[in-house]
Amino acid sequence: MAKEKKHNSAPLKSVKSSKPSTSKRKVSSPLALKTFKKSEEDEFPKFIIVVGTSAGGLNALIELASQFEKGIDAAVFIVMHLSRTSISDFLVHKLQSNTSLQCQLAVDGASIEKDHIYIAAPNQHLLVKKNKILLGRGPEENRWRPSIDVLFRSAAAAYNTRAIGIILTGLLDDGTTGMLAIKRSGGISIVQDPNEAEYPDMPLSVINNMEVDHCIPLSKIGKVILEITTTNPKAIQAPADVIIESEIAERVVVDYNNVRKLGEKSIYACPDCGGGLWYINEKNDKVHRYRCHIGHSYSEKDLVFKQGEVLESTMWIALRIMEERRNLLKKMEKDNYEKGYKRIALGYKEKGEAIQFHIDNMKELLFDTQKSL
Repeated sequence: MAKEKKHNSAPLKSVKSSKPSTSKRKVSSPLALKTFKKSEEDEFPKFIIVVGTSAGGLNALIELASQFEKGIDAAVFIVMHLSRTSISDFLVHKLQSNTSLQCQLAVDGASIEKDHIYIAAPNQHLLVKKNKILLGRGPEENRWRPSIDVLFRSAAAAYNTRAIGIILTGLLDDGTTGMLAIKRSGGISIVQDPNEAEYPDMPLSVINNMEVDHCIPLSKIGKVILEITTTNPKAIQAPADVIIESEIAERVVVDYNNVRKLGEKSIYACPDCGGGLWYINEKNDKVHRYRCHIGHSYSEKDLVFKQGEVLESTMWIALRIMEERRNLLKKMEKDNYEKGYKRIALGYKEKGEAIQFHIDNMKELLFDTQKSL
């Protein structure tokens, strides 16, 4: 029995001695760890391409998507101004039939993958964090949700020198502030040549407010993108105000103190919520815009447009109230006249005629205002 115990102990020792040697091999291989980390990083795209468009954008997006080829070290994000009952699924289908990249609606919390085109869902802001997609329900910016500025600003904050902004055909100026954020963060700005854009407002707004890297025909954008994605720019820190505004859009730090850091208090009220607006203008920037501490944001053009909408709506409400008051006065006049209270009835009649005078003036003012909006 004793011999058997001695015989069995030898293998036990050899087994114990072999385990440490195996663990040593695992620990003493930093090259293998580096290779693992590198391969993990390679799963995510090096560049983020953000595209903004509005009126006339469908055909422009189809042509742009057809120029993207598999293998570019990038992912593409698109915001196109659509109605809340939007055609997002239709847009995904149309783009997918014209590109080799995988097209899909953006999903909150999903990882960003190479060779993918992500399209903003209706009535939700689309944002990017490092290797991650976020969808936000924050306030509208430039009267839109999703907003082009929100997407571009988030790309600038998260990817700085590796963010590429593209503005295509569209009305007004959504995307100008976001493109400026990309430029200030070291990214690349590309604008469709306004001379060929179906609606040149958005490209012109960008060109008029900053020096863009490329103002080129739509047919040449794909080639430029391919060249850019082969570079390896060094990352830098995005400006503090760009990061703050991106966080506001995420609904993380929306408060008075954070907005106060961005600019100075203006004399204007927010047309959406009634709060005070802060005037935001970085040194040497041509872009003039306003933001309230709730999160609503406007360029000067959009603020004027929104004020016009609110003004017209308020006047229609005032007209309705005055007409209701006139009708009530007429009823009271009739009731008192039938009861024989002629003096009281006459008083109500005079009040009704006076308010009818204001109603007629209000209608004239409304029609004149509609012409000037």
